[in-house]
Amino acid sequence: MFTCRNQSCDAQWELSDVVIKNEGQGLLFRCPMCGARNYVERFDGEDGSVLYEQIEGRPAPGPLAD
Repeated sequence: MFTCRNQSCDAQWELSDVVIKNEGQGLLFRCPMCGARNYVERFDGEDGSVLYEQIEGRPAPGPLAD
């Protein structure tokens, strides 16, 4: 379950309720209720399934292009 990080919203959502995508700042979902960005990290499960875990704030920036 995911929780919107917008303090005035705080809505809870299941994975099936949100769309996870990369808008150029890392993987995130936008809260269906208020539109706030909520960042997630992707993991591969032992059975090959894709798992997502919500993270605090923004993900760390990746390596810079040369």
